[in-house]
Amino acid sequence: MEETEVRRTVEAVWRMEAGRVVAGIAAIVRDVGQAEELAQDALVAALESWPRDGVPANPGAWLTTVGKRRAVDAVRRRQTGERVLAQLGRDLDERVTVDFDAAVEERIEDDLLRLIFVACHPVLTPIARAALTLRLVGGLTTAEIARAFLTTESTVGQRITRAKAALAEARVPFEVPGAAERAERLGSVLEVVYLIFNEGYAATAGDDWMRPTLVQEALRLVRQLQGLMPDEPEVHGLAALLEIQASRVHARTGPAGEPILLNDQDRTRWDQLLIRRGLAALDRARTDHPGPYAVQAEIAACHARARTPEETDWARIAALYAELARLVPSPVVELNRAVAVAQADGPAAGLEVARALADEPALATYHLLPSVLGDLLARLGRHDEARREFERAAALAGNARERTLLLSRAAECGSKKS
Repeated sequence: MEETEVRRTVEAVWRMEAGRVVAGIAAIVRDVGQAEELAQDALVAALESWPRDGVPANPGAWLTTVGKRRAVDAVRRRQTGERVLAQLGRDLDERVTVDFDAAVEERIEDDLLRLIFVACHPVLTPIARAALTLRLVGGLTTAEIARAFLTTESTVGQRITRAKAALAEARVPFEVPGAAERAERLGSVLEVVYLIFNEGYAATAGDDWMRPTLVQEALRLVRQLQGLMPDEPEVHGLAALLEIQASRVHARTGPAGEPILLNDQDRTRWDQLLIRRGLAALDRARTDHPGPYAVQAEIAACHARARTPEETDWARIAALYAELARLVPSPVVELNRAVAVAQADGPAAGLEVARALADEPALATYHLLPSVLGDLLARLGRHDEARREFERAAALAGNARERTLLLSRAAECGSKKS
């Protein structure tokens, strides 16, 4: 195998196995920063060894074994004079001195779950959690994360470095939280995956409306969580939501990358496999008391089941948004309910709901509020007012593609008489 092909293989294996490798090492050294450094050492060893010796049959186990051996050495160096820890080192050495082609020990899945909970710890800001999760669990490079979030490598590097330092300073244990903390901490984990997906599905800034890399990473993370936490309904609820939303990716942009709104999309381009996966996950999420992600997945499912825009059950969607507002009160949820009410009961009814949000501080710079107002006013034939709202929305929009769409709608309204 040529060296360039081996390098591509190493990179592909790393992307798939990074989380498990770092998690297995972290279980030994109990420090995610040091664990990542040792995992990177194992990656360098692979780049040196595999072109010469060939790619092992189980490359993930190879990386984990090399990383764990180095972790054992680190433990021994750190605790050289203590007999108990020296014995621990011998025990760990026996555990990891295995055939490189052997499977990774069963415990690795538990270690991966611990790593996810640590990377998504609430002591970190949401954006720091997202960056650290993509780095440790997703195996993305600093450059890839920077490109995905349209920032600089130095900024991402600083965020990750500060996140590791914050975890160390807070003495965050490498463990899945107990029952008392689990609900709150699971919420943090799901929030991070949702943030990553949303930034990929509708980019907040830049020239492209979507960033497919982040969509795919979020799907991969939520599928991992389904396997690791099969008894958590909200994990399946988030999986259902993301699978169904991702099914529309190829229909959401035109040939030149321009946005195509939901009702204008060619639904034959929706990915039916992802829809089926989403609906299956939704079945697993259903309980007597569904959580916010499961409710949002139910909304997404209403769209997925409609073969045409006219078949959409907007009355049910409006009711689901009302339920979502009860679970997680938010002006953004209420704005979405306004859109559903407009579809179910007419634009005047939706406008009344949306107008009530005009003084919400949280929506003062949120471009979708004037965008929705513009759409509803246009449907009511109030084109001058609609034009002003679309122009205001365009001024607030950070994404270039979306700004262009809003300005074109403003121009369209300007050509009509109210």
